[in-house]
Amino acid sequence: GRDARREFEYVRHGTVSVIAAMNVTTGEVIAERIARNDSATFISFLSLLDQSIPPGLDIHLIMDNGSSHTSRATRAWLAAHPGITVTCTPRHASWLNMTGQWFGVLTRKLLRRGDFTSREDPGTRITAFTIRHNKRARPYKWSYDADAEHARYLERHPQPEPQTALPEAA
Repeated sequence: GRDARREFEYVRHGTVSVIAAMNVTTGEVIAERIARNDSATFISFLSLLDQSIPPGLDIHLIMDNGSSHTSRATRAWLAAHPGITVTCTPRHASWLNMTGQWFGVLTRKLLRRGDFTSREDPGTRITAFTIRHNKRARPYKWSYDADAEHARYLERHPQPEPQTALPEAA
């Protein structure tokens, strides 16, 4: 193939923030553009999720320890909604969050090397991408094999042979 080319005088139009949740049983995503990443915005998104889920079904949230997720207001809102269970991922373990996998697909298929004409353009395209994704959504198959991954690591990083005997003292 050819090297990717980019115009050297491109104009950056700003950023768009998105918050998302995934139904892991179907693979469908609810994504929403947000103006601020604060606890009030997060609580508003949680309310949207709470209203979207049929009564009687529990919601299990897996999320990082971002300040909007752990604020006093967010904790109070969650305490008032016992049908919502929260599990926080450990630091540097975003790969455990399936919504993070969806954001990875979004980045690879839409955002990376995207050419956007305004600040609204990526938001509009993200909405369209989400709608298309949900039309053919299926659950992600997580096939992580720790033993195989460890074996691959050892192939790339050979370990020194352990010494079996100590050298004799002089």
